[in-house]
Order: sequence, then C-alpha cells, then structure tokens
Amino acid sequence: MNFKTQGVCSREISFEVENNKLKNVRFVGGCSGNTQGVARLVEGMDIDEVIARTEGINCGFRPTSCPDQLARALKQYKEEHKGA
Repeated sequence: MNFKTQGVCSREISFEVENNKLKNVRFVGGCSGNTQGVARLVEGMDIDEVIARTEGINCGFRPTSCPDQLARALKQYKEEHKGA
C-alpha cells in the first residue's frame, strides 16, 4: 500500500502486510535516520501492535508525526481490507 502523508516532512509511506505482519516499510522523504529507524523497528510486527505503539505521537509542535502517519496508514489499510 502507498499512503500519502499529511502534516509531516515525509511525503509517502509504502508497506506490505502479510498474515497481519508489517513488511517492506519505506518512508519517502522526512528525516532519513528517524524514518529508517522506525521502518526497521516495526518490520515483522503485528499491525495492531504498531498502531498501538505509534498512534498519537507528535513531532514538536505538529499534531502528528511520521510514526503517527504510519498508524493512520495501517488503520486505513485495515478499513480497506475488512473482511478480506
């Protein structure tokens, strides 16, 4: 899935889900070291666990962050694949 981010430095997050586990997470743009770190930390995790750990994280004065955007992307993924 490709997710267009809003309100953060990264422009897009791409990822795959297999057996409810997150794979091949990649951020386009943003703080390279931070986004690579987040991507590696969540690799192989259950998507519900990733949502629980990253949802609501702010970046400075912004009401969202790259990890929060990942949570939003995963929630959208779950909504689109409900019952699949």
